[in-house]
Amino acid sequence: MTDASTAPTLVVGLGCQRGCPASTLRALLDQALQAHQIGLHEIKALASIDLKRDEPGLIELAEQLALPLMFFSSEQLAGYHTSLSHRSDIAFERTGCYGVAESAALALAEQLAQAPVKLLICRQKYAQATLALAGAA
Repeated sequence: MTDASTAPTLVVGLGCQRGCPASTLRALLDQALQAHQIGLHEIKALASIDLKRDEPGLIELAEQLALPLMFFSSEQLAGYHTSLSHRSDIAFERTGCYGVAESAALALAEQLAQAPVKLLICRQKYAQATLALAGAA
């Protein structure tokens, strides 16, 4: 078992359409983690954009997983545009940042790790949601 202080800080960034159910987000999360052989217990927190602060599916998912859910403003997320694997003009029109899931994952991982971070799972799209995973580089 690894010491908690040496375990990488892994965080999941999520973007979703209004009304996206927690079950859809959970299916996307499980699928992405399984594909990359990452255990759910390794995830430290979830992140999204502050426009989703009252999104029931995100809140419910965080409660189900007993993980903190952090939100960032579009201004905070916009600074990560050069690190994204995919830039969406539609996302920019709607939110002011080019990718919610990847930007939020990077922002939170950087905040928690206090070290350089990178995307470990690039943007995964599924039904009404997007997911990305970031951690210490």
